[in-house]
Amino acid sequence: MTLDEITYKINGCAMKVHNTLGNGFQEVIYQRCLAIELQKAGLNFGREIEQTIFYEGIEVGTRRADFVVGNKIIVELKALINLEDVHLAQAKNYVVAYDFPIGLLINFGATSLQFKKVFNPRYNSANPKIK
Repeated sequence: MTLDEITYKINGCAMKVHNTLGNGFQEVIYQRCLAIELQKAGLNFGREIEQTIFYEGIEVGTRRADFVVGNKIIVELKALINLEDVHLAQAKNYVVAYDFPIGLLINFGATSLQFKKVFNPRYNSANPKIK
């Protein structure tokens, strides 16, 4: 399955959750519901996967991604009234720090689902470091 096909399926799953629940719940509720929909869609994913952050080749800490789908896509969820530039910057930083080709930032807190796709301009496909 291509990255576009996977992101399309993830977006469809997120839309199903948002259409069913609407906005106003805590992020963890949307996370649990999205996990159900991703499973129903037959997508291979991990939830709350801890990733190591490196600085100049030195391990400096860890961060848990909300979802890693198909060992290729980081999915970061929010449940906010509006996404701000800082949230988009966070998602961009994660795809670069984790060396994933693509990331999705999905906000369930707005009246309409917000969905942002971010790309890693420094992605190294020869570095398969995913656990």
